[in-house]
Amino acid sequence: MEFLGVGNMNPYGFRKWVVGVEEKVPLINGKRVIGINFDNGATTPPLVSVMAAVNRFVPWYSSVHRGTGYKSRLSSQIYEDGRKVVCDFVGADPKRDVVIFTNNTTQAINKAAKKLGEKGGKEVVLSTAMEHHSNDLPWRDKFHVDYVGIDGDGRLDMEDLERKLKKYEGKVKLVTMTGASNVSGYINPIHKAARMAHQYGAKIFIDGAQLVPHTYVDMKSHRDPEHIDFLAFSAHKLYAPFGIGVLIGPKEVFLGEPSSDPGGGTVKFVTHDEVVWNDPPQNEEGGSPNVIGVIALIQAIKTLSEIGMHTIEAYERQLTAYTIYRLSQIPDIEIYGDIYNIKDRLGIISFNIRGVSHQVTALSLSYEGGIAVRNGCFCAHPYIQKLLKMSKEEVKAYIKDETRTRPGMVRISLGLYNTFHEIDRLAALLERIVRNKKYYIDKYEGLDQLL
Repeated sequence: MEFLGVGNMNPYGFRKWVVGVEEKVPLINGKRVIGINFDNGATTPPLVSVMAAVNRFVPWYSSVHRGTGYKSRLSSQIYEDGRKVVCDFVGADPKRDVVIFTNNTTQAINKAAKKLGEKGGKEVVLSTAMEHHSNDLPWRDKFHVDYVGIDGDGRLDMEDLERKLKKYEGKVKLVTMTGASNVSGYINPIHKAARMAHQYGAKIFIDGAQLVPHTYVDMKSHRDPEHIDFLAFSAHKLYAPFGIGVLIGPKEVFLGEPSSDPGGGTVKFVTHDEVVWNDPPQNEEGGSPNVIGVIALIQAIKTLSEIGMHTIEAYERQLTAYTIYRLSQIPDIEIYGDIYNIKDRLGIISFNIRGVSHQVTALSLSYEGGIAVRNGCFCAHPYIQKLLKMSKEEVKAYIKDETRTRPGMVRISLGLYNTFHEIDRLAALLERIVRNKKYYIDKYEGLDQLL
């Protein structure tokens, strides 16, 4: 099996685009090594270009909207121009879609759930068994939520999606699903799902938090049956960690309605008896807009577009294949999901060492090798329970006894700046842990994170 990079480019050159990748971190023995970040699914480090753009703008920073000073007008213009950049990046239609800036993906989904649930009546939303809590919990108290199942490998069961759409006989208002799982890395067939949803009179919402940073996403034309109606994603997973998220949806959904987050900037006129709401997107962006966040997001989009999303995807696919190959050669490591047909997987790989808790493995990697991973259930408890094949009785036992160590996994999530050499370092340390399980269990079992 060969892993030679992509085309004629030097994939290791990506590292120069990212801040902090050569910083040394302390180990438990007092030594320092160059840290490895395999926790990009949670958040990514900033791009060098993002930091430069923010620093260039800071002297011109001012309040957005309604200010008459030059800096305020400049800040407002940059903020508003950012919506077009976002539209171009994901193929949204600036005439028919609205780009609403939020704090993150979670707030974007909550905002959409509030807006779509305003009419009441407990309409049906189809979610899936593989969702992050952020694309599950916001829908529960506003709709009747049913869940599309997964197959034996943890992939979305598209036949079950169609069965449930038929079952509700046109009563499904929305199909909502993750573009890519934050546990298994599976990329869902979002356009096929969109076609199916539209066929049964439903719209589709895509949680793009994991998908958008790693592959090209096209919402497609409103005339296309595979059009994505709603898309949400976060800049902090897109190498721009300055507290901005994006919600894109049909303008008419947000037009002429009360704000889901009312406050300053959301209105045209107010008396004690009446409110005239602003037009979208301003009616959904209460408070002082985060122009620094928009500056960071727009620069990240420009830089990633310059590199090329297809180039990033191709390189990360090679990293993913190499990681799965190296881990699969280590005895007693169980990788979750399909490790043979990986064309529909992003660089998110969850695993466990048999006989070693996920907490011990994660702490050992950090304190012994300076390798940052994530462990636990990754805010996707129902999906983890299914992948771990936990019975209902086992799940209830954990709910009743909060002192029990929770089940979970160790997650590696790759970014464009990670390298094959870093994966080799990871594999070498995992081999050592597997050979010396008792030593690492005795050392780290029951230990919370050290300072």
